[in-house]
Amino acid sequence: MNEKEGLEGGCACGAVRYRLGSAPMFVHCCHCRDCQRQTGSAFVINALIETGRIALLQGDPVPVAVPTDSGRPHRIFRCPSCQTAVWSEYGGIAKLRFVRVGTLDDPAALEPDVHIYVRSKLSWVRLPQGTPAFEAYYSTKELWPPESLERRRALFA
Repeated sequence: MNEKEGLEGGCACGAVRYRLGSAPMFVHCCHCRDCQRQTGSAFVINALIETGRIALLQGDPVPVAVPTDSGRPHRIFRCPSCQTAVWSEYGGIAKLRFVRVGTLDDPAALEPDVHIYVRSKLSWVRLPQGTPAFEAYYSTKELWPPESLERRRALFA
């Protein structure tokens, strides 16, 4: 097992605990206005992983539907006790989760592979050199590693 497999995390109160069954397919640092509003921060870091690769160890996060600028469905799964957001589903796609990296026991274990929607990045945020950054979204086929693309193909087959 590599250092990105078996990562565990949970909510602030400990009522919800989970484990990632593998490394994520890709990690986004999103600077869009929706993410800024929903987190109350400058950006969010999400680890994209198949829902079936997340083992729920304790608790049962509840989905909360939130409005988006795009109008597409977005459900944020929160601890029913402390309301910490542990992951999201975007576009009504329940097969894929966006795990909030900040909820990992070791959030430093996953660095962003890409910065997206930097057109709305706050002016004082400085992006690291060497990490791709895009005004909006990007081409998955051009950026994701082959293994992650294969996992994505299998997920949506």
